[in-house]
Amino acid sequence: MSGTLFAISDLHVGYPANRTVVEELMPESPDDWLIVAGDVSERFADIEWVLATLRERYAKVIWAPGNHELWTPKDDPVQLRGEERYRGLVDLCRGLDVLTPEDEYAVWDGGPGGPVTVAPLFLLYDYTFRPAGTADKTEALAVAYESGVVCADEVLLHHDPYPSREAWCEVRIAETERLLARRDPALPTVLVNHYPLVREPTRILRYPEFALWCGTERTADWHLRYNAAAMIYGHLHIPRVTWADGVRFEEVSLGYPREWTPRGGPHGPRRVLRAEER
Repeated sequence: MSGTLFAISDLHVGYPANRTVVEELMPESPDDWLIVAGDVSERFADIEWVLATLRERYAKVIWAPGNHELWTPKDDPVQLRGEERYRGLVDLCRGLDVLTPEDEYAVWDGGPGGPVTVAPLFLLYDYTFRPAGTADKTEALAVAYESGVVCADEVLLHHDPYPSREAWCEVRIAETERLLARRDPALPTVLVNHYPLVREPTRILRYPEFALWCGTERTADWHLRYNAAAMIYGHLHIPRVTWADGVRFEEVSLGYPREWTPRGGPHGPRRVLRAEER
C-alpha cells in the first residue's frame, strides 16, 4: 500500500481535548507523511511532545511555525525570544528528525499526486492586509485597537533582533525566495505556511481587523511563481478549500474545542493531494 501526504495545523495542545486528539491520531499507512502547519503549542515541552509523538507514527513529519510557537509566554521555562526562539525550535525539530523551513525540501513521490516538492515556509506578516480606508500600519492598528480586535502577538511575539515584525517578515521573504530558488524547477510544489499566501481567505473573518496578523501582500503570486499544486495553511481556524488561479488553497486547522465541537467533533489530517489533481 502506498502512502498518503496529509496535513493538519493549529493543534493547540494546551487544551486537554486537543491533546487527546493528538494522542489518538494515527496514520492510515506506515508510509504516510504528515505536514504540521504551525500552532502546535506555546510551550517548548508541549511542542516537543507533539512532534516526537507524530514522528514515531509517520514516515516523515514536516513542520512550519505558527505564531503561537514563536510566543514567549511567562510560564514557559524556555524564555527565548524572536529569531533565537525560532532557531531553538529548528534545533528541537532536527533532534526529532522533523523537517523545518531551514532544511532541504523533501520530494513526495510515495502515492497519489507525486512527485511534488513539499516546501515548508516561515514568512510572518507585515501588516499589509489592512482594513479598507487605512493608509499604513499605524492607521490600521488604531482601527484594530479601537474595535478591540488585537492579536496577542503584539505582546507575546517578540521580533528580536529586528526592529519590527514587518522587518523580520522582509528578511524571511528574502531568505525563503533564496531557498525556493534551489528547488527542482521541473517539479510542482506543495507550499506550506501558517498564514495564507493570498488575502482572499481572510475575507470571511468574523472580525476583519484580525487580517492584519494573517500574511503579506508580497506573496500574492507565489502559488503561480513557484508552480504550486496546492497551498496548505492554518491560522484562521476556518477549515475549508478555496481556489486561486486554479490552485487549491486548503486551511487544515484543528482549532480550539469550542470551534470544533459544534462541527460534530475534531477532524483528522486532510489529504493534501488527490490523484485527479495531478
